[in-house]
Amino acid sequence: MSFFKPELAEVVERDPRFSYEAYEFLFQALLHTQKRLGREPSPALSAGEAAGEPKHHVSGPELLEGVRMLALQEFGLMARTVFRMWGIARTDDFGDMVFNLVEAGLMSKTDEDRKEVGMLTVLRQGWADKIKELDKRYQKSAPREPMDKAEFDGH
Repeated sequence: MSFFKPELAEVVERDPRFSYEAYEFLFQALLHTQKRLGREPSPALSAGEAAGEPKHHVSGPELLEGVRMLALQEFGLMARTVFRMWGIARTDDFGDMVFNLVEAGLMSKTDEDRKEVGMLTVLRQGWADKIKELDKRYQKSAPREPMDKAEFDGH
């Protein structure tokens, strides 16, 4: 369950290209990534505060991998459609969102963090892998012999 955050609404107001839900998902992806990498912050810290501490920080490519994994888990092959509904068309949009949050003081960055993440391949590869995985599952469950017309028609 999520709660309305006025600070996040202000970010959306300043840059309306991305929806409120897109920013909420980005925070979920950050926490998912930190947990996966063993860099989960204590509950007393906000996601933004924890992201700036070296022991909790995730790089742009690490965050995008977390975005990809969580999107596939939550939305499956509809992930790109959901992203488009939220105003996200390119992986660089995630970089723009992160830096909007940094400017608002809701996330932090290190000196090495750059807006130009350019990790489109990370997301594309993830969807290609998911499609291959689904295709393999389908091939295993599909009948080995094609049905003849009588079987297909139920006669």
